[in-house]
Amino acid sequence: MNGYSDHLLLDRPRKASSRFRMWVTVAVPFAAILFQVYVPLFLQYLSYLELPLLVTVYFSLMRRQPVAGTLIGAGIGLVQDSLSHQPLGMFGIVKTLVGYFAANVSMRFEVDNPVLRFILGFFFFFFHQFFYWVLTRALLGQNLGFDLGQTLIVGLLNALVALPLFHFLDKLKETG
Repeated sequence: MNGYSDHLLLDRPRKASSRFRMWVTVAVPFAAILFQVYVPLFLQYLSYLELPLLVTVYFSLMRRQPVAGTLIGAGIGLVQDSLSHQPLGMFGIVKTLVGYFAANVSMRFEVDNPVLRFILGFFFFFFHQFFYWVLTRALLGQNLGFDLGQTLIVGLLNALVALPLFHFLDKLKETG
């Protein structure tokens, strides 16, 4: 392996999960959900921004535990379902999957690297959109369109937003 891949892989002792104050773990996801539900009503071009997903990815990556990532994703998804006009459970299921897989990724890679964070932000946006599309077709029987080009562009935009958001959330970690 070269020096770059050695830095990304966690062959050394496993890094401990990050800890956050209780108000951060409640207020940040709730603010992201409120942003997702209400801001696009006034600024329609921000409807492509998926802040609850990015917050799910961040907290799941930082916890480094699949069970915690699953619960984070389920909680954020169900609250988002309850405040949106979508069928109850759709975001809950998809964000549960995202939380689980993000936590698993964090156990294998050093996720503090900005390049890896960008890639993960893009990947999990695409993952989220694809599984939402699959579940809408399979569970609800609705013929929802999946525009690959638009999904890739919006995924890149969300990945770009993920970098400063993750940096800001890093500052809210507990020290000690």
